[in-house]
Amino acid sequence: MPDVVTTDEKRDRGGTYAALVATGIATSRLVGFIRMRVFAYYFSTSYVADAFDAALRIPNLLQNLFGEGVLSASFIPVYANLLARGEKDAARRVAGAVLALLALVVSVLVLLGILATPLLVDLIAPGFEGERRLLTIRIVRILFPGVGLLVISAWCLGILNSHRKFLLSYLSPVAWNLALIGTMWIFGHRVDLPRLAVLLAWGSVAGSLLQVLVQWPTVVRVARGVRPNLHFRSEGVGTVVRNFVPVFVGRGVVQVSAYVDAVVASLLPVGAVATLTYAQALYMLPVSLFGMSVSAAELPVMSGTLGSIEEVHAALRERLDRGLRRIAFFVVPSVVGFLAFGDVIAATLYQTGRFTRADAVWVWAVLAGATVGLLATTQARLYASTFYALKDTRTPLGCALVRVTVAAGLALALSLWAPGALGVDPKWGAAGITLGSGMAGWVELALLKRRLGFRIGRTGLPFRFVATLWACGVASATVAWLVRWPLAHLHPVLLGVLVLGAFGVAWFALAFALRIPEVDPLVSRVRRLVGR
Repeated sequence: MPDVVTTDEKRDRGGTYAALVATGIATSRLVGFIRMRVFAYYFSTSYVADAFDAALRIPNLLQNLFGEGVLSASFIPVYANLLARGEKDAARRVAGAVLALLALVVSVLVLLGILATPLLVDLIAPGFEGERRLLTIRIVRILFPGVGLLVISAWCLGILNSHRKFLLSYLSPVAWNLALIGTMWIFGHRVDLPRLAVLLAWGSVAGSLLQVLVQWPTVVRVARGVRPNLHFRSEGVGTVVRNFVPVFVGRGVVQVSAYVDAVVASLLPVGAVATLTYAQALYMLPVSLFGMSVSAAELPVMSGTLGSIEEVHAALRERLDRGLRRIAFFVVPSVVGFLAFGDVIAATLYQTGRFTRADAVWVWAVLAGATVGLLATTQARLYASTFYALKDTRTPLGCALVRVTVAAGLALALSLWAPGALGVDPKWGAAGITLGSGMAGWVELALLKRRLGFRIGRTGLPFRFVATLWACGVASATVAWLVRWPLAHLHPVLLGVLVLGAFGVAWFALAFALRIPEVDPLVSRVRRLVGR
């Protein structure tokens, strides 16, 4: 596939690129849920599960600060634009310098993180004491080097996406998940839980290395001649660094929100941290499949748009509105499904071994809180990508600051104060954490939409389109409830297949009957497959 495509080709391939990203993400998430199910089988909501999940959050801070989201926002617009203008030598210099700079900075931070692990654990999980705290410290020190490798993996993703090689970069996390699954399968019945958690941390490091290795040959092929270099003062590198700083700070602000969530969860009854992790894994599925896939596919195409200011703005409005419709078409039924059948979904994926029906209901409550802001969060990703394509990283930062402030205040009130005021078990405060984040997501979307409107003109979803989607969702949920009612005694996996299958079939049947345009590409793909 060539590095530069025409405007018509970009328009035609936008949906194809998003489908490739979604396919890669769906595959990796499916394997990820298998990993989570195996994890639930062995660890459930035990103190060891709390320790491992909390430990995973700490080095993940480094990955999130330097990883895919930040590099996509700062590196891809510059690198893809150089490719679009045919300046391949400059593009290679920029890519090599960014790789060298990342490796240098991340190596230092990994070393500092290992040395400062006890302090980091006390900051992010102040409620941990005794064995739970000591185990968390040990796991974090093992995990840190692997996260450094994942940052390099994110650089590989930036290269591949800019060259329109979307599938491999989003399939690569399968290697990481398989490494963890293999570790638990080999040692799960041979060692006690604390030892298994330590071995699982080593499996994570091995998986991180595999995630880089599976991408590297293709990176070398598509970006011929890219080598680490010290040309840090070149114009392209300077632009990447200038774009990087606001996005880095923005990610840092988001991580403050995640930090507050983790701190509050550690103050709740045992199992709250693990339950929050189980729920977030479900919540992130549509965020990744639909919000991230569309945003990731559109960013390099938007960044390579050439023409006058008016032409560029018109093209961005067109791509943004089309992307918003694609996101909403899939996210609205996801919202309805999570709210109506969150317990069924949690039981289908996690109810095994030590993980019980009561645990599934707890996950449902936490998931429902996050679901309130699901549509806003996925749309906000695409709005932020549009700003990044305009090489404006400061506006999304400002909006993120507002969202995190609102989310933190609501999370603290709803998780620590509300359960006592309502007279319910404190463990349900975990749902207040996610509810606060969900509500704040709508604030961020409103700010992004308003400020982008000043730049490129009015954008957004038509009311009639959104209303139609919600009507289809409610009707589909009603059908699925009629299926669930007489079958509640079935095994969780079989019940989930039948109920969620009925919901999905009803949704697409109604969308097709109502002639919603976004269903047409799916019907066409099915017909091509059947025709084969």
